Amino acid sequence: MPYMVQNAQLEIACFNLESALIAQENGADRVELCADMDVGGTTPDFKTVLQAREKLTVDLYVMIRPRGGNFVYTDAEFQQMQADIAALKQFNVDGFVFGILNEDKTINVEQNKVLVDLAKPFSCTFHRAFDEVENAFEALEEVIGCGFKTILTSGQKPNVSEGMHRLAELVSKADNRIVIMPGGGLRSTNIEVIQQNTKAVFYHSSAITDGSKTANAIEILTLKSNLQ
Repeated sequence: MPYMVQNAQLEIACFNLESALIAQENGADRVELCADMDVGGTTPDFKTVLQAREKLTVDLYVMIRPRGGNFVYTDAEFQQMQADIAALKQFNVDGFVFGILNEDKTINVEQNKVLVDLAKPFSCTFHRAFDEVENAFEALEEVIGCGFKTILTSGQKPNVSEGMHRLAELVSKADNRIVIMPGGGLRSTNIEVIQQNTKAVFYHSSAITDGSKTANAIEILTLKSNLQ
């Protein structure tokens, strides 16, 4: 069972360097670094990635997404994603986060495989583009087949509380072949019930509680302490 995690772990989505440092200082196991919170995250600028890598000892995953909006990309955008991964591999990051769909909202297996292979030996997370697919269980098998190690999902609902049943199904069907990471509306107030019902081993939150774009230290501490 190659992807089992002994204790539940916490990833914090960070939209600036300050959040990444707050995440590390308050017990996060991993940072997902992005830009443009207002559109759900895009590829951060390389300077920020380099600064984060210099200051962080926890794992650093980087979003690869050339723009907000849908997850169907032009040839030029796909080329940009490849170039960004190739460049960021030199920064000694720990992984990448991306997801590409077809026009019919199925998994674009061919393009995702190209990026996963390019990213090697670093691991890849398929992000919440997963929540737009029609058949979650067919998509699960395709994402596994592409070589991803993690799927970030809210259970195909607007947030993890509404998607809790589907999250539990995905964890069960994944059967330790891939990590199902609940994220989307995950807070210290609901993480215990989400864990109890889904049995997931990795959790994802921005830990932003006040309308800013910066993670809240107390929220991270509480998220982490509420995990079993």
